[in-house]
Amino acid sequence: MTARIYKPEKSATQQGHARSQAWLLEFMPSEAREIEPLMGWTSSGDMNSQVRLKFATKEEAVAYAERNGLAYRIEDPKPTTRRVMAYADNFRAGRIAQWTH
Repeated sequence: MTARIYKPEKSATQQGHARSQAWLLEFMPSEAREIEPLMGWTSSGDMNSQVRLKFATKEEAVAYAERNGLAYRIEDPKPTTRRVMAYADNFRAGRIAQWTH
């Protein structure tokens, strides 16, 4: 049973830093999902895939995994590169492209 320790990315619609500061520990699936023949729902007998543990730091998550004898994989967050623009930049005097609206 392998655990994955990572820090989630902000979603595209998320403006603040909520739900992106904590480190998560999730278990990797140990068996494949299958389609239930009666209802057609996707199901699995793997109960650990439903567990998500939150930790304040990466070190706390690693300590938990080592204390419980879990094999783990750490995924460090990727640096974000964003171009910050203000709405007023659309009307700037030195704008390269012409305003089309």
